[in-house]
Amino acid sequence: MTKEMMLNVLRTGRSSFYRIMFSGNNRYCAVCNHHFRKFLRGGRVDKRDDARCPSCGSHERYRFAWLYFVNHSDVFTGNKKVLHVAPEKCYGTTIQEKVGPGYLSVDLSSPLAMEKMDIMSIGYSDCCFDIIYCNHVLEHVDDDIRAMREFYRVLKDDGWALIQVPINTDVTFEDSSITDPQHRLKVFGQTDHVRNYGSDFVDRLRSVGFKVSIISPGDLYSNKDISRMGIEKEYAGDLFVCTKT
Repeated sequence: MTKEMMLNVLRTGRSSFYRIMFSGNNRYCAVCNHHFRKFLRGGRVDKRDDARCPSCGSHERYRFAWLYFVNHSDVFTGNKKVLHVAPEKCYGTTIQEKVGPGYLSVDLSSPLAMEKMDIMSIGYSDCCFDIIYCNHVLEHVDDDIRAMREFYRVLKDDGWALIQVPINTDVTFEDSSITDPQHRLKVFGQTDHVRNYGSDFVDRLRSVGFKVSIISPGDLYSNKDISRMGIEKEYAGDLFVCTKT
């Protein structure tokens, strides 16, 4: 690439620069619909190669959730009311645009959210949302069972919720006495986490009334497609699809 070409690329923005520098067909990001030679190094804590989309910045779990939305759900059909907890930067306004006027994003502090809200006390009536999406949030919430009860309460009887959390132990561990950020970092892996979820996470969801289906990347895609789309289970995790009936 000549100096003039490089300057032209830089003028178009960082995402265009990365798309050209990493051009190829080995990797595909379903979120932004671009192909690449490889993904960028990424991960907030465990930095790893071939993780982050060069264009939209999505990581494995965001790409997996998006693939479920587009290929295996009705989230973008009809006039759905969707509650999106802690909206992710990589999606931009795409989900809102596809859902339409029924879309609502909430967060305690993020400027990306449409409304400030504590999910332990959701300020909406019973049975008012068709779909709830909550990705890696409950590990930050002091009383996750209370938040789950709120999800159950505001979800319509025929609705569904897509929930993801990091699973990194056999049995969920939490200790409310651990408040020091550095102690939390040592015990929970991040200063803003309040628990480590185990494989018993599904039991916590069921305890509030949810019926739960656990979906792994391998349940929907071949190993070849999993690698190409960058949704390996180790980092994409499982999707917990929750319904009332």
